[in-house]
Amino acid sequence: MKSLLLLLGATLLASAAHAQKVAPGQVPAAAKATFRAKFPAVKSVAWEKEGANFEAGFKLNGKTMSAVLTPAGALQETETDIMPAQLPAAVRATLARDYKAYKVAEAATIVRTDGSTVYEAEVAKGGRKQDVLFTADGRVVTP
Repeated sequence: MKSLLLLLGATLLASAAHAQKVAPGQVPAAAKATFRAKFPAVKSVAWEKEGANFEAGFKLNGKTMSAVLTPAGALQETETDIMPAQLPAAVRATLARDYKAYKVAEAATIVRTDGSTVYEAEVAKGGRKQDVLFTADGRVVTP
């Protein structure tokens, strides 16, 4: 019984942490219009609901990317997947020091609309994954 409760709890946490896929028809016109204006070369988009916002997943120039837009069409951020080895040296040093028991599963560069850039590392340990955000100088930041 205890293992069933643990499995149920883990499933609920995993489903809450992931965005929910939505059909293009469920995405507000303003969000789709902004996306098309910012990324006119993109032909194929997968949409997800991320909290109150919408995330467009796509490939551009051979890179896997995403863009988060509000229902009103304001672009919040863009994210570009990178190899963990491409994280800034200070970020890699913080990971090696503070997350040495973890494996870096994925990494990305996030550019926010205010022009700031943060780096995301998905760290995994014992089947548990979490995203950690860093500044270029290796400081951990909150979302």
